[in-house]
Amino acid sequence: QVQLEESGGGLVQAGGSLRLSCAASGRTFSTLRMAWFRQAPGKEREFVAAITSSGSSPYYADSVKGRFTISRDNVKNMGYLQMNSLKPEDTAVYYCASGGAGNYYTSRRYDYWGQGTQVTVSS
Repeated sequence: QVQLEESGGGLVQAGGSLRLSCAASGRTFSTLRMAWFRQAPGKEREFVAAITSSGSSPYYADSVKGRFTISRDNVKNMGYLQMNSLKPEDTAVYYCASGGAGNYYTSRRYDYWGQGTQVTVSS
């Protein structure tokens, strides 16, 4: 069992940066993949980034590639999403996810989820 809790969201102007954190509890976190998804009002939850349990292979949605960086620290049981050059279209609730198997870009394939943190990017 893994419990996840996101933090670091807020209001930022376009072009600014935010760093999201995902605090994980549970002894198995270091053995599990993790990912970030986001959901805007009226939109489906969409994949943002994912990383393997070891942190060796990050994957990114085309919409954030080159701007966002996913990372993790298994010693601290923490995951991160560094978001740079933010755009208004990045506005969404951001969720940390972990566990599961299969397609890394499909939200239904993850077992554990945080409650989400709001990111709002103003023009």
